[in-house]
Amino acid sequence: MKFDNRDQTKNKIWSDLQKLSSDAHKINILDLFKSQKNRAQTMSAKSEGIFFDFSKHLITPEILNTLLAFADSIDLKDKIDDMFDGKPINKSENRAVLHTALRADQNKEHTPEVANKFQDINHQSQKIKIFSEEIRSGKWRGLTNRAITDIVNIGIGGSDLGPRMACKALKEFANGGVRAHFVSNVDGTDIRDTISELDPETTLIIISSKTFTTTETLMNAKIAINWLETSLNTTGVESTNHIIGITANTENAIRFGIKASNILNFSNWVGGRYSIWSSIGLSIAIYIGFDNFDQMLKGARLIDHHFRETSFSKNIPIVMALIGFWYNNFLNAQSHAVIPYCERLSLLPSYIQQLDMESNGKSVSQSGEKISYQTGPVIWGQTGTNGQHAFFQLLHQGTKLIPIDFIAPVKQSNSYKDNQEVLLNNMLAQSMALMIGRKEPKTQSYKNYSGNKPSSTILIDELSPKNLGALIAIYEHKTLAQGIIWGINSFDQWGVELGKELSVALGEDLDLEVDESTAQLKSIIAEIRSL
Repeated sequence: MKFDNRDQTKNKIWSDLQKLSSDAHKINILDLFKSQKNRAQTMSAKSEGIFFDFSKHLITPEILNTLLAFADSIDLKDKIDDMFDGKPINKSENRAVLHTALRADQNKEHTPEVANKFQDINHQSQKIKIFSEEIRSGKWRGLTNRAITDIVNIGIGGSDLGPRMACKALKEFANGGVRAHFVSNVDGTDIRDTISELDPETTLIIISSKTFTTTETLMNAKIAINWLETSLNTTGVESTNHIIGITANTENAIRFGIKASNILNFSNWVGGRYSIWSSIGLSIAIYIGFDNFDQMLKGARLIDHHFRETSFSKNIPIVMALIGFWYNNFLNAQSHAVIPYCERLSLLPSYIQQLDMESNGKSVSQSGEKISYQTGPVIWGQTGTNGQHAFFQLLHQGTKLIPIDFIAPVKQSNSYKDNQEVLLNNMLAQSMALMIGRKEPKTQSYKNYSGNKPSSTILIDELSPKNLGALIAIYEHKTLAQGIIWGINSFDQWGVELGKELSVALGEDLDLEVDESTAQLKSIIAEIRSL
């Protein structure tokens, strides 16, 4: 396996980048456009229905070429191939990472490690198709022989964010069919508010949990089951057509009471935050139809090909990864904003936040050694134009360096022509204003815009299932590339375990040494709850 554990700072090209960064304060983006012929065209890339402009960055041709040289020096392409070929790149769990196999062109040549997965992948895909079509057509019936009108996906993290985001983004493709609802938070108001508006006779609960041990998910599932049983005056509803389980642990789902025929599986080599392409995507297939769900996979597959076959200088995920690496490790940028100018993409920043921060929020190398340099940045964002009236003040006149991804579909058939034009003009104006700035007299310095603020712009032809799949895959591959650059494991998440363990211990009053602050807070909580 080609993954190595070397300290990336020992790479000579890292030192070259440090030297270049010492003069970065002298870079003026507007001057780069004047000195570099056809900069906008040179520093842009296209794949299928997505256009990526990265010309408004604090990056000279020399810096870009040095970043590309760094990528070559760490054998980035070979390490990318390791993932696609089914090598166990998740070293801490000794697992392959094969979410890309879920959408692969099976007629192409693949390693045995990948090809051996296709039978199981096809079996699960067929079940998604059958389940979704039966539910959408009305053939799938509840206990009172009524067709399903509403589904409730109960999950958290990757079992929730992906399907929730996709269903909101692709609402226009639902065609007035089955309504989709999502419950994730263990806060009981989440599940209560959701089911209070539903008819139990026509509601299907989808319990999505990789391990089928997730506390939040199982607590909410039991509340939903109790609601169904009380409302329908029955017992054992877990084994009826009102409940479907999606998991990588079939035994636990059966133990929970779900009948085997109502369980969809996905494999351990599919990470939770990459599971939207697996059976976890059932709620999407129900909501927008299996054919549209398949188009999402097609869009992602096209980006997989782009990622593996396109030269790095025009490779969208690679360039995005290298730009982020430059700001994060050499210009001391601590965060990165994702701002979609599309209300249907309002959940995309949260989705990318989990994808990126859970993957690359690491401080040890592949070999478990402490890392001496910065890894994943804080990812955050909101839709424009709302964000313009919230945090853009800081982006324009604050003291933080925050690179931005502006994202927008050019056409939206479900919007109004004038609104869409104003929306897109707002996005273009913001990226332009951030770059050009505006100088005011010293007597009105509070009106001064320093400008020279970097951003990328991603234009999508239209917000279709295929293009959404492509967009998601771009960010997946950017995340992988940065993980390789930093020499970390992007596919485990041990940082979430301690909090889970302490939560259980606190709830069960186990023999746990509690600090003074937590003891005080626990005492106050107990006192208030007893009133």
